[in-house]
This record gives sequence, C-alpha cells and structure tokens, in this order.
Amino acid sequence: MSRPLEGKVAMVTGASRGIGAAVARAYSGAGAAVALAARDAAALDRVAHEINDTGGNAIAVPTDVTDADSVAYLVEQAVSAFGRLDVACNNAAFADHRPTLLADISVDRFDAALAVNLRGVFLALKYEIPAMVQTGGGAIVNMSSTAGHHGVSGLADYVATKHGLEGLTRVAALDYADVGVRVNAIAPGPILTDGLAQAGPGAQQAAASAMPMQRVGQPEEVAGAAVWLCSDASAFVTGTTLVMDGGELAGVPAFVTQTRSRGG
Repeated sequence: MSRPLEGKVAMVTGASRGIGAAVARAYSGAGAAVALAARDAAALDRVAHEINDTGGNAIAVPTDVTDADSVAYLVEQAVSAFGRLDVACNNAAFADHRPTLLADISVDRFDAALAVNLRGVFLALKYEIPAMVQTGGGAIVNMSSTAGHHGVSGLADYVATKHGLEGLTRVAALDYADVGVRVNAIAPGPILTDGLAQAGPGAQQAAASAMPMQRVGQPEEVAGAAVWLCSDASAFVTGTTLVMDGGELAGVPAFVTQTRSRGG
C-alpha cells in the first residue's frame, strides 16, 4: 500500500499552496498523475514543477472555481492529458477570514465566500462526477473545516459555507453511491498553512494551546487522510466527514485542572 493510488488520475483545486499543495504532492507520491488547479498560475507552476522534478506527473491548469466554464475546462484538460479522472480533492477556499461581526461583513465578502467555498465545490462536483462515472467510478474529498460543525464568532460567511459544503458532500455521496463514486469530506482544525505561519509564533502558540493535543496540525497530515479516503483502503466509506482537529470537537476542557501521573 506504499503507492495506493498507482495508475490513478487525480485533480486538486486550490493546489498552489498550503493543504492543496500538500494533497497534490501526496497524491503524486501515492502513484497518481495529478492535474493542479488554482488562480495563481505562477505558484501553481512551481508546485507542478516540483512534482515533475521528483519523478511525478503533474499538469497545471489555472482555474477560477467560481466560473462554470473554467471548471469544466479543468476537468476536460485532466481527462485529455491523462485519459480519465479517478480522484479529486476540492480544496479551493476564499482567502478573507478576518474575524468580523456578522452585521459588519460586507455583502460583497459574503457573496465571494459563497462563490468560492460553496458554489465552487458544487461546480467541481458537477463536472468531476460525470467524468468518473464514465470510467467506472472514483473518489472525491471536499475540504471542510471544524467551522462546518460548530459556530465561530466573527466568521459568519465562512461558517455558513462550510456547513453547506457538508450538506453537498452527503447529497453527492447518496446520489452516486450506486455508480461507484464515493464522496467524503475532511474537517481540519488549525493547520500550519501560510496564513497561520504568517501570523507569527504568538498566534501559532495560541492556536496550539486551544487544542487538547496542544499543537496545530500539519498540511501533510491532512494530505495523508486525503490519500486514504481516495484509496481502496476506504472503499466502504462515503458520505462522511473525517475530523482532524487535535480533539477540538470532542468536548470542553475540565473546569478544574487535573494532574496526571505520567508513569510509575
């Protein structure tokens, strides 16, 4: 199982950095040819070159996931280049996550978040699924968030879109389970991506301290889960969300700090 996606063709949106780039590398390392999509063509090319230089097979297709024609073209290019589509990770997300009270969020910002985080996933599913059905099925991972499972003050737009993404995931799984297409989601908690890295050590420590495991996650950990969800090892898994949050959603911390023996 060292290369569980050997011979498969994968597609990743939001692949120019962070979790998306890590997923693209992981899919390639698992044996898949990969079509990479994002709006930042230069950053996308760097990831594709990195994969190709290390023995993988990747193409870069600059894509706006809010535009139906652009997403349709992406899928066409993946199939044209590699002959089929077996695996997809829909990871593209709207970048503006500044905490803002609901009434102060601009209509433009809310609409932009909906367009990327929710409509973009719908469009990706709309064009990925028929391509997979043509060759006997496939597996899709939608990138959600713990914000799709609870409220987060100041992030009304982000929370709303991630809750919607969870619903899309379940409906897509139900609609296409009988034709061999599996659709699941991953809900990461705080992950050390570019935004958190740029926020500095203080913000990183604050995020880590809020997690029961006392650390933030790494993009490569999320990527490993994406590989598993798209491999035969998870062949009976569809319509579910894998939460990767260091225990954040497990419950609230104890009111009284308890000391615990560490052995002996």
